[in-house]
Amino acid sequence: MEEIGQNVQAVQERLRRASERWGRAPELIAVSKTGEPARVNLLKGTGVTQLGENRVQEILEKFPFLDASFAIHQIGQLQTNKVKYIIDKVCMVQSLDRESLAQEIDRRAQQCGRRMPVLLQVNIGHEPQKGGMEPEAVLPFARAHAAWAGMEIQGLMAVMPNTRDETVLRPLFRRMRALFERLREEALDGTRIEHLSMGMSADFELAAQEGSTMVRVGSAIFGNRHYPEQTNRI
Repeated sequence: MEEIGQNVQAVQERLRRASERWGRAPELIAVSKTGEPARVNLLKGTGVTQLGENRVQEILEKFPFLDASFAIHQIGQLQTNKVKYIIDKVCMVQSLDRESLAQEIDRRAQQCGRRMPVLLQVNIGHEPQKGGMEPEAVLPFARAHAAWAGMEIQGLMAVMPNTRDETVLRPLFRRMRALFERLREEALDGTRIEHLSMGMSADFELAAQEGSTMVRVGSAIFGNRHYPEQTNRI
């Protein structure tokens, strides 16, 4: 508990300093990945209430053992056929990037009697191995899906290239912020554009400097982790 608490405090202080120009620090999403539920539950004492999970299987395995006060964000690439497993367990899907996934989220959420908050994932670095729509597709997609009954578009999400080169990353963060502002200025009926989710353990300070409203931080809180062998996956 002491180690996690110190790590959270250090991350939050770095976020506060990095985001001074914006008048508020980004919300901290703690990414637990392979962390045991008992260890994840230690976060409750730090005041962090938002968890990020990449894999549907881990959400399902951990969900019964996590403190009920946590809100879980689906932040990894989501297969359409797995939406049904998490639609009643997550507070937000941050990785909406295609039409088929939008249709399934909308359908399953309506069946549950809810309107799922979603972020549109943007492939801002044009990396073929990553999910996310191209930047020029964001506004048309948002216009086409703004009033859907089963989901509410609340902003954008991006995963940056795996580099520490600020000259590469900073322009991408700035483009994401500009795209976020354009989407917000559209003022589309049925949307509530509040969240710009960008920044992870290696680059969250840079993201905060460039206007992120959410950062997804794992190893800086929990330490480095490795995925176990994948068996009996959904």
